[in-house]
Amino acid sequence: MQKPSEENSPKVRHDKLTKESLAACLDLIRRQYLADGRPWVIGYSGGKDSTCVLQLTWNALASLPREQLTKPVYIITSDTLVETPAVETHLARTVKQIGEAAKAQGLPFEAHTVSPVDDETFWVNLIGRGYPAPYTKFRWCTEKMKIRPTTKFINDKVAQYGEVVLLLGSRRAESSTRAQVLQNRDKVGTYLARHKDLPNAYVFTPVEDWSTPDVWTYLTAAPPPWGGDNSELVTMYRNAQAGECPLVIDKSTPSCGGGRFGCWTCTVVDKDRSMEAMIDNGETWLQPLLDFRNRLALTDDPAIKKDIREIRRRTGRIEFFENSHGEKALKYGPFKLSFRQKLLEELLQAQQKVRASGPDPAVKLIQDRELHKIRQIWQHEEGDWQDSLPGIYEKVTGERLDWLDDDWSGMGGAEQRVLQEVSLECKLPPGLLVELMDVERKLHGMSRRSGVYAQLEKTLKKDWRSLEEAWAGQETEEDAKIPPSQEVTCAD
Repeated sequence: MQKPSEENSPKVRHDKLTKESLAACLDLIRRQYLADGRPWVIGYSGGKDSTCVLQLTWNALASLPREQLTKPVYIITSDTLVETPAVETHLARTVKQIGEAAKAQGLPFEAHTVSPVDDETFWVNLIGRGYPAPYTKFRWCTEKMKIRPTTKFINDKVAQYGEVVLLLGSRRAESSTRAQVLQNRDKVGTYLARHKDLPNAYVFTPVEDWSTPDVWTYLTAAPPPWGGDNSELVTMYRNAQAGECPLVIDKSTPSCGGGRFGCWTCTVVDKDRSMEAMIDNGETWLQPLLDFRNRLALTDDPAIKKDIREIRRRTGRIEFFENSHGEKALKYGPFKLSFRQKLLEELLQAQQKVRASGPDPAVKLIQDRELHKIRQIWQHEEGDWQDSLPGIYEKVTGERLDWLDDDWSGMGGAEQRVLQEVSLECKLPPGLLVELMDVERKLHGMSRRSGVYAQLEKTLKKDWRSLEEAWAGQETEEDAKIPPSQEVTCAD
């Protein structure tokens, strides 16, 4: 944070937290709040930096006359549904306390938790659609699970009020990357900066010049004004030897995992040192989660990709690229359905172990609504006519969910064997007839089926060659199509 241009403004930058510098920071927050009518949105992740900003803001506004508290302060937390369980429990309890305390104290704080829509959760994409585990060059999880839910909330408030101010716990001392991001902001005033991706959103970082000791000094000396104390937060950090994963609102935010609290499924980093440290410090019930996470990380091994990944991309094409050795290599597609089924079984087994040995006997590593969505994808996009998911769930958990009845459920072995025989007789690629039938399944019973021909054409245009044929260089679209003569033969 730069020194303000106003001659009489208090000095906020400091090398060590003092009563004077703390008073200056609180005064700055009050003045910024009263400066205009733009509502505030505080990004709260439950970690030390965001907790510090929230406490400072709460204490600053609590000292104002209630008639001056004329604009709302929204507190948003992001639940990716795969947060480390200890952090998730702490966050859920704190959000509830914040809501109750704000109402009791007559303060303008509103706490909201945002989550990815069912179609974009981690498990729906990885186990449902077969997305590979995220890695450095393909962090599909960040956009779907973090950025979209938070930006939707912010954009909704922009649409309602015209402009908003985001309060974030970003600090220069956090990392060289974060310092560079703060340095390169488009400043529009002494303390506000334009958000680089969100129109009409401005960023205010009241602790950007605080050191880590400053943050801990404040948190250990000032209890949360919504109740309780910060001892649980201190214990979490001590056990995990970690930093927090900040609320993600753009792609400049570094990956969590490694030495930070974040998603327990994170495979962008080599090791989850945070979870490893928590286990070493007595949280042994987390071991099944770490084992599963390490299992996901191994799926990027080139030696096993051919066994667990499809040869076609999700676009339906077989594609190649030139690797680091200058050689032609296959761009593998999504996980095979058989491997996804195995992953789901292992995930549910990990859930059973955590329920038996952890603090919450009802914890869910995967939500019921995600299981329903995955089942739908497997049935309608992957040719899972045997409807395998309910069986996997019941086998591992001994329980039955309230599954939606499907007229097509139960079609399995006999029907698929017939289609395989027809495919061989007509010399059609395996799987083609199954996918054509799946188009019919998806549109079955609809009063208007205007899109059926387009979907059938899309299926026929997929790359139905074998890997050997594609490798041999038959790479034109015409080569990939089914010869018309074969289609005629099968129709006879």
